[in-house]
Amino acid sequence: MSYDVLVKTISSGMSQFRVADAIDILVIAFLIYRLLLLTRETRAYQVLKGVGVLFVVAILSDVFQITTLSWLLNSIITAGILVIVILFQPEIRRMLEHVGRGKLLSGDLFSKLEPEADQIVKELHTAVMRLAKRRVGALIVIERETRLGEIISTGTQIDGIVSAPLIENIFEPNTPLHDGAVILRDGMIIAAACYLPLSEDMTISRDLGTRHRAALGVSTVSDSVTIVVSEETGVISFARDAKLIRYVDDKALRDLLESLFMTKEANGSSLMNVFKRRTDEDGE
Repeated sequence: MSYDVLVKTISSGMSQFRVADAIDILVIAFLIYRLLLLTRETRAYQVLKGVGVLFVVAILSDVFQITTLSWLLNSIITAGILVIVILFQPEIRRMLEHVGRGKLLSGDLFSKLEPEADQIVKELHTAVMRLAKRRVGALIVIERETRLGEIISTGTQIDGIVSAPLIENIFEPNTPLHDGAVILRDGMIIAAACYLPLSEDMTISRDLGTRHRAALGVSTVSDSVTIVVSEETGVISFARDAKLIRYVDDKALRDLLESLFMTKEANGSSLMNVFKRRTDEDGE
């Protein structure tokens, strides 16, 4: 196909362009953009990039009338729709759940498709309290603005929904994932058995073990919040900004989790209030 013919074809197509076509393109572009945001931290992102390349090549083969290649790619893409549905089954299910709850037109339908915040708080709170009661050591890092990709790569990828039984099973003694930290990102368990940098602060009490030093260590290199359950005493602590708050009770733990997951707009101030309140209580 010559350059002049290509220009004429494009011009002819533009002359028939309707408002409905523009809306169609914008909606599809929005859906693709949200899907890329949803999967950018997962292995499915690489699959999407591969599918995108196939689409581009298929369109170019149609434009330049490369018949055999065009037929082959179109056949692959048609069959690939079923593959995509299978690969993205969890994401599609969560999206349909949001639609079923009447959030079709709400702004958060495709925002992150996270599990419900109150459910995350409930499951985390239950897991930590049970682990503390049984004196099972645990280290749970909640990622915030600073990404912890290097730390996540040291562990075993989970990509699981937060649930009390799953967390308890991960930290069960004498199991493969018992040692190390669990990393939470966007309300999901991303990885387990991750290695954290240990704090080099020589003023830390010798009563504190490796888990507490690891919690302080990761809090010095990120804005994460780390919950620690002592294996020796069952005491619950949390670390933030290189500071450790110990003897966290049931209510304080729930307040902490709610400040992290329930109200994103107030996260900074509410978390600071929890942290300050516990610091004041420890100082009394």
